[in-house]
Amino acid sequence: MSTDFSFEIMAQLGVIQEYPTGWMKELNIISWNGNFPKYDIRDWSPNHEHMSRGITLSEAEMARMLEAVAEKGKDIKSLFDKARKKEAQEMER
Repeated sequence: MSTDFSFEIMAQLGVIQEYPTGWMKELNIISWNGNFPKYDIRDWSPNHEHMSRGITLSEAEMARMLEAVAEKGKDIKSLFDKARKKEAQEMER
């Protein structure tokens, strides 16, 4: 099984997380093996020569994900707020 592949970063949309090592979790639009570009979330080395495993989403998949987050936004925020409160209480013990 061949592991050769190609990619072209068509657009760098943003850094989600920067690590002390210099690696960054990024949201980009990437064409893999010359195929139609997709949204891509993964960790990259500073020079984009090395990458971690990641996730790719088509335009339609990204739109559905954003809709789902927007629909459930208040519920999601509440869930994280409860988790933060619980974590803070446990740290006080």
